[in-house]
Amino acid sequence: QVQLVESGGGLVHDGASLRLSCAASGRTFSRYAMGWFRQAPGKEREFVAAINWSGDTTYYADSVKGRFTISRDNAKNTMWLLMNNLKPEDTAVYYCAVTYSWSKTLALGASSYDSWGQGTQVTVST
Repeated sequence: QVQLVESGGGLVHDGASLRLSCAASGRTFSRYAMGWFRQAPGKEREFVAAINWSGDTTYYADSVKGRFTISRDNAKNTMWLLMNNLKPEDTAVYYCAVTYSWSKTLALGASSYDSWGQGTQVTVST
């Protein structure tokens, strides 16, 4: 099973940028599609972005489209989420996850993912 570790979260002001990282263990990293989800206090976990195994197909939630960019480097077993123009409503714990399944519908659903990281807190203040 793949082990995932997120990093890069923090406390920033409205309009700032952060880059989250997700480091994966295992030699089969390139065989997984991957995604970012987030969960704010009192809310359900929601889809943020997803990327296929090769990195040439990505999907984004409407709320982050144009501000966030997902990317991966299979040689480094790492995925990133570059978050620009952060807003207070982006405050949440961010999780990375991996899945063998890939279609637009499957990529958007948390239940499609097989392994999860422990999460990293992102807090955006006004």
